[in-house]
Amino acid sequence: MIKKLKLVAAAAALLAVTGVAKAEDFKPAIIFDMGGKFDKSFNEAGYNGAEAFKKETGIEYMEFEVTQVSQREQAMKRMARKDASIIVAMGFAQANAVEKAAKANPDKKFTIIDMVVDLPNVQSIIFKEHEGSFLVGMAAAMKSQTGKVGFIGGMDIPLIRKFALGYEEGAKYANKDVEVFQNMTGTTPAAWNDPTKGGELAKSQFDRGADVVFAAAGGTGTGVYQAAKDNGKFAIGVDSNQNYLHPGTMLTSMTKRVDVAVQEAFMSAKDGTWQPGIKVLGLKEEGVGFAVDEHNKDLITPEMTAKLEQARADIIAGKIKVTDYMSK
Repeated sequence: MIKKLKLVAAAAALLAVTGVAKAEDFKPAIIFDMGGKFDKSFNEAGYNGAEAFKKETGIEYMEFEVTQVSQREQAMKRMARKDASIIVAMGFAQANAVEKAAKANPDKKFTIIDMVVDLPNVQSIIFKEHEGSFLVGMAAAMKSQTGKVGFIGGMDIPLIRKFALGYEEGAKYANKDVEVFQNMTGTTPAAWNDPTKGGELAKSQFDRGADVVFAAAGGTGTGVYQAAKDNGKFAIGVDSNQNYLHPGTMLTSMTKRVDVAVQEAFMSAKDGTWQPGIKVLGLKEEGVGFAVDEHNKDLITPEMTAKLEQARADIIAGKIKVTDYMSK
């Protein structure tokens, strides 16, 4: 009996060692783009997904934060040299770097968030930001007392115009007479991390009568939210649930489940179920939405919630058509 128990224990120990060895063989990597992994928005959502994977599996991941454009390709090459099992690239701006690295390393897996790279070893994950933006546009118009709401984008690119158009259509769906102000922060990557300018743009919109402003601007958004608090107005967060930043000021956040996308990319690569190609996540897939929690539940009335949920169902059913700026 004792001998049998020893054999069982030995087998269990061998299995455990084998499992650890396999885990050690799997080396995921993530490359954050300009703005950094603690931008409280897009990059941070990716970081949260990577952390969730680590917590669930106990597997560490490699990471790099891009601060200069030239670092994107260097980071990809470095991760490939370190024999990363999968490399997740955060953001549309890394597309060229992903394309070059994927062609140079056809045996490696790459996942890019927010852009399509059409190669046999690349998985492209994009979101229907216009659908989520439509809903928070509705919320803004329903909450507004002035009939004027604002939008502040980061870098002036088609992706951010996609947010802006969805937001405007949603606002006008809720109130056909609403006025929507729009400003972009800049035309270079610096636009993602300029809270001072974000605050100035928000203040200018408040001065024109806006009382709710939606920021889709990465780290720049923190300046918008602070300006809203300082001026007694409302703000809407983006990508991550940012309601906690200024409770009572943050009307809601347009959530984009970048965290889930990153976690699933890592997990599927580990499990052997990862597949190249394009994944599109919208309201139907719960890839986008709006956040209601303990920080803003008193700002979103039951009547507003009912209208938002109805619009959500109608968008999924195709009864409401939200224009995708990228396909215009």
